[in-house]
Amino acid sequence: MRIIRTSAAHADGLDDFPFEIRETDIEAGDGQSLTVRYVDEGPRGAHTVVFLHGNPSWMYIWRTSIAAVVAAGYRAVAIDLVGMGLSDKPSEMGDYTVQRHIDWTSDVLLGRLGLSGFTFVLHDWGGIIGMRIAADRPGTVDGMCISNTGLPSRDPSVPLPEDASTPKGAFAGFQKFARETPAWEPWAMLDGVMVTPVRPEVRRGYAAPYPDQSLTIGSRAFTQLLPTTADNPMNTPNWHAWKVLEQYRRPVLTLFSDKDVVAPTGWRDIVARIPGAADQPHRILEGGGHFLQEDIPGEFNSALVAWLEHNWPTGN
Repeated sequence: MRIIRTSAAHADGLDDFPFEIRETDIEAGDGQSLTVRYVDEGPRGAHTVVFLHGNPSWMYIWRTSIAAVVAAGYRAVAIDLVGMGLSDKPSEMGDYTVQRHIDWTSDVLLGRLGLSGFTFVLHDWGGIIGMRIAADRPGTVDGMCISNTGLPSRDPSVPLPEDASTPKGAFAGFQKFARETPAWEPWAMLDGVMVTPVRPEVRRGYAAPYPDQSLTIGSRAFTQLLPTTADNPMNTPNWHAWKVLEQYRRPVLTLFSDKDVVAPTGWRDIVARIPGAADQPHRILEGGGHFLQEDIPGEFNSALVAWLEHNWPTGN
């Protein structure tokens, strides 16, 4: 595995991302290591809120949410997933799998940072990764706030169709384009995942970690992991994860948005199947696209903080 090192200096000058960028190393195999960048704000003794982003974002997407939960008295940790943002990037699309993302992220949060008893705030691919971690280590995760994502699965006892490896559905063409286009610009997708006009400074923030094409490999690779085939390798492990989550009784909140075009109904299984989602103040927030953190940050952060204060009061 060849690893592309990413400089934290790529984020210098982002006025709306005023946080100290920290780093830790995890094992990549073959004696190599991966540097993962993260922010860690707020009082160390407070209840910890862990933010996991998806694609095409990096921890920059959580900037207003980090500020909001810290102001409410919580500790906020947000990491850049391997291959994304300021974290190191294996150089080939085949280096990335859902299981590797789960292992890498677990190594950072549970191993290197030693976190336990924290609450997840999950979005997009961060939802799949975070829910899988919660299923693997249910005693470690105290709660989850989940937005615009889902956990696709397939019962392994059901025989696969003959065309199990044929991509189908709305994202099949998108996968082909992402795989074959010479230039992949994650920040260019903002217009498709937001419903409000993309401000120049926001577009600059999303583009900041990617000054050349080689650094976009992790984002391009995520597109190839989408569940467009019946034999997608995450489907069976996700099915087993659901069996654990169907016994998970800690608080689970869904905050989705009414104009999401990626996973608009992902909340249904979460609310129906996870016991901890019962009697929670679930919301479908108006006026937000897939990146509701950008379209309606005030509404999203207010709902998140109110839920945190109800379940893990800080006394502020």
